[in-house]
Amino acid sequence: MQKEIYLTCKDHTVSGEQFQLLYDKERDMLITHPAPAVCDLGKYYESEEYISHTDSKKSFFDNIYQLVKTYTISKKVKMLRGFCDPKESEKSILDIGCGTGDFMVACKKNGFQVYGIEPSKKAKEIVTSKIKADLFDDISNLDAQKFDVITMWHVLEHVPNFKDYISKLKTLLKPNGTLIIAVPNFKSYDANYYKEFWAAYDVPRHLSHFSKKAISKLFLKEKMEVVKILPMKFDSYYVSLLSEKYKTGSTNFLKAIYIGFMSNLKATQSKEYSSLIYIIKKTK
Repeated sequence: MQKEIYLTCKDHTVSGEQFQLLYDKERDMLITHPAPAVCDLGKYYESEEYISHTDSKKSFFDNIYQLVKTYTISKKVKMLRGFCDPKESEKSILDIGCGTGDFMVACKKNGFQVYGIEPSKKAKEIVTSKIKADLFDDISNLDAQKFDVITMWHVLEHVPNFKDYISKLKTLLKPNGTLIIAVPNFKSYDANYYKEFWAAYDVPRHLSHFSKKAISKLFLKEKMEVVKILPMKFDSYYVSLLSEKYKTGSTNFLKAIYIGFMSNLKATQSKEYSSLIYIIKKTK
């Protein structure tokens, strides 16, 4: 089935190349086209601007990102405690796309046995300077292990073969384990406002762009169910700051904060926040 063009976007971070977002009506999601070959994906991450692979605090955006990251990590760990109490017995957690490892550090401090997946050599060096943990390049390196919790904070959108990846995730999860996935939501107000300048499209590093319907359908096919959806309210502000820069060439701080606020305000009714966290369990 031929997919219609939803938007044409530019890679603002590395290459300056143009990419199309194709709308998959059946799954209610967008696909980046043309998708770079797997062997070429790495070059699109080769930038100091790619902030999840650095602890940089050089720029205004760096400092905002690092401040928000510290706060959100504490919220994430608190959320984990809600359904997985590490004080009863040591629980295992696999953080896929662990970046510079700050979430893993927080989890270990709270009694979790931590494992990480991170393909970036630079990021892994930062992780190992902070924490002693088992790190792997890819989930294909994990065969026999099972985990109580698997987290993917803004990672699934980067995965080339996400259907096969979801199948593999299921095999890595213990029977009563929990999968936590956070992804941008192209149905949000800030996405609709900024359109091709919306920073969370981040082509071509983001290969897929999900809606609530898409996530639910994709995981149900693997007999996994979304049991809860939570908002990531800070994302609308940070994404709007970057989007303003892409759209106007300047930070435009007040405008970005206003759009971020409006996105969260409208989402109190629509539930379409800029980014969403999905709590997923295996179906019985």
